[in-house]
Amino acid sequence: MMRNSEKTSAYHWNITHKDKIHKSKQEVWSIISGESNLELFHPFCNKNKVISWSQESSVDQIEYLNGSLFIREFSKWCIEEGYNLYINQLGKPRSYVEWRLKGLGSDCEVKISIYPYLCNTGNKLIYFAPFNLFVRPLLKSYLYSVIGGLKLYAEKNIQVKNNHFGKHIWFS
Repeated sequence: MMRNSEKTSAYHWNITHKDKIHKSKQEVWSIISGESNLELFHPFCNKNKVISWSQESSVDQIEYLNGSLFIREFSKWCIEEGYNLYINQLGKPRSYVEWRLKGLGSDCEVKISIYPYLCNTGNKLIYFAPFNLFVRPLLKSYLYSVIGGLKLYAEKNIQVKNNHFGKHIWFS
């Protein structure tokens, strides 16, 4: 069983979104653990280039629709349960992300938690308002779109189109 102990104490806040997908945990895992998987269901991903793919040693690159490049470095990989990774735009600090799967009979709950670097280190009081008024709503919308895309792909085998759930100010 995976634990969240890997997250460093440097992160004060996180944003989490979860949804139920009408596919088995094994079927959802096979989608999210495959090479270049974001190209199938991520509505803001233009390309998902693999640098190396070997479970928790995996590294890939996301090119978002707006042209920005991010690197994902996986740090924990538990088959059919989820993974942890660090993600950052080239030249910027890293954010921490946890993907979790929970079997619900013939369905699967997918939960993604992001511990963003933005407004998440330093003095909590100074960043409380910007984080809750700006960062949290934008990342909540982002997670809604990513999990929504995964749900659409898993349940209906439809590759998600760009900005399928609407544009995003940071990634479209």
